[in-house]
Parts: sequence; structure tokens; C-alpha cells
Amino acid sequence: MATEATEATTKFQSPGFRPVPSPPDFHPEIIVSTHDGLRFWQFMIAGSVAGSVEHMTMFPVDTVKTHMQALGSCPIKSVGVRQALRSILKSEGPAGFYRGIGAMGLGAGPAHAVYFTVYENCKRVFSGGDPNNSVAHAASGVCATVASDAVFTPMDMVKQRLQLSNSPYKGVLDCVKRVLRDEGFKAFYASYRTTVLMNAPFTAVHFATYEAAKRGLMEVSPESANDEQWIAHATAGAAAGALAALVTTPLDVVKTQLQCQGVCGCDRFKSGSIGDVIRTILKKDGYGGLMRGWVPRMLFHTPAAAICWSTYEAIKSFFQDLNSSSDNVT
Repeated sequence: MATEATEATTKFQSPGFRPVPSPPDFHPEIIVSTHDGLRFWQFMIAGSVAGSVEHMTMFPVDTVKTHMQALGSCPIKSVGVRQALRSILKSEGPAGFYRGIGAMGLGAGPAHAVYFTVYENCKRVFSGGDPNNSVAHAASGVCATVASDAVFTPMDMVKQRLQLSNSPYKGVLDCVKRVLRDEGFKAFYASYRTTVLMNAPFTAVHFATYEAAKRGLMEVSPESANDEQWIAHATAGAAAGALAALVTTPLDVVKTQLQCQGVCGCDRFKSGSIGDVIRTILKKDGYGGLMRGWVPRMLFHTPAAAICWSTYEAIKSFFQDLNSSSDNVT
């Protein structure tokens, strides 16, 4: 009987008939899960906490670097670290090292949440399942920095203006209001192009070096890899941060000039182009001016990267264990 029904159905079907496939089973966990056993929101939390801890811890060093790079900034007249330290202490005391930390707090968390989320998702797509693909790591890092810089650049500009000695701004809100009134919204993104041009190679070098160094360190002592993971992450992060910081210092100087222009005696640039800023620096300070602040920049990024990566990987491990235990329960 079943055979007759099948034959009848086939007989009355049109020649162009194609059976509609049954819909696949719906698995919501496929949408929620992303990569490395973590969900989308967990990458965001891990990145946000890691970035905030990194920048808050190293903020005084960043303040010294900003002072050294802002040509004409009062009262800094020398590029030496010792002179910058003395001048900040003389002008404002120890509190001067933390001027602008509120802007950093508002910008670092959201920016790093975007940064690491984009990086992990791009790495999953670009690597094609190959964990040793350095090109994929570098490309993922570039994508991550383009996205995160769009979030961070406005607050970074506010932060740097507040860091300058004798800054005319009372705080974050006052700076935002006055910049909007006097210079317009575009002033918040005056350095975005330079920031991306600086951070793209910085991040490419950083991520490629980090992944390679981490892999190498894990292979040196695989039997104790689990016990010494945090040391590997911190060491790999420090090496990556130091190398990337040194290579991109000239563009960081340009970025600082664009963000601090017209404040505390800093030059104001008519065109705002990278070439215009570089020519001004070369005219006033020679080629050495392009490396202003390289010592505090390396002193910042070496431990900062170690702190950031070890914190990020620790939170990732926590979420991986949490997700694994939840899966076992269900």
C-alpha cells in the first residue's frame, strides 16, 4: 500500500518538482558560541577588564610620555625623562601624573572590549583553523585596531589635553564642552587617521610577535605549560609590546602633536596632515624629535602589554572553565 502511494505521488509531480529539504535542527548555542569556547559577551568583558587594568596601572608613565612629545608644551623644554618628571612634580605635584585618568577610564574599557572581540572573531575567520598563521594574527590585529580606535580616539584626545602641565581644562566634561564649542566635533577625530596608521603596524607587529612568542614559550616546556601559562603570556606580551612601541614611536609623536595642538603653547597646524606635522617637528627638533618619548613609550608598553595579555588570558581561562562546567552539568 505504501509502495502504491509513493508511485501515485511520483506520477502526479511536475517534472520541475524538487523536494524541499527539512529545516536543520536549531541549536541556539551555535549562535551564542564564538571561538576558543567563549561567547561574544565574554570576549568583551575579558578585553574591557584587561584594557582598563593595563592603562590605569601605567597611566603615570603615559603622562610623562605625553609631556615629552608635546613640542612647546609649558613648562617642558627638554626631552629627558628626568626633566619631565621633575617638571610635572614641580608644577602639580604627584597628582599631576594622574590628570586625565577619568577620560582614560571612560575610553579604555569600551575600546578594548571592541579590540579583543574583533581580534578573536577575525582570527577565527582568517586563520582557517591554523593556530600558527602569523599573517592571520597580524591581519586580525589591524582590523581590531581600526574598530577600537574609532571608539577610543575622542577620549584619548581629552586625556592628552588634560595631561599637559597648566592645562586650561578643569576636567573631562569641561574639556569636551570647550572643544565642541571652540573647535567642533571634528577636533575629537583630528588624529584618527594618524592613530590608525600608527596602530595598524603596531598591532600587526604586536599580535604576530605575541602569538609566536607565546607558542615558542609553550613549546620550550610543554610539561609545565598549564602551571606556567601566565608567565608565558606575560613574557610574550612584554616582548611584543616593546618591539611594537619602538617601531611606531614617530607616528605616536605626530598623534600627540595633533591631539594637543593649540593647548599650552603647542603648535596649531593649518592642514592637520601627517606631512605638515612631520615637517614642523623636523624643523624645530631634527630627526631626534620623531623619537621623542621613546623611552617612556617602551617603559609603558612593555609592562602594559604583559599586564594586559596575562589579565586577558586569565579571564578567558576563567570563562572557559565556567562554560565547560556548565556544559557538563547540562
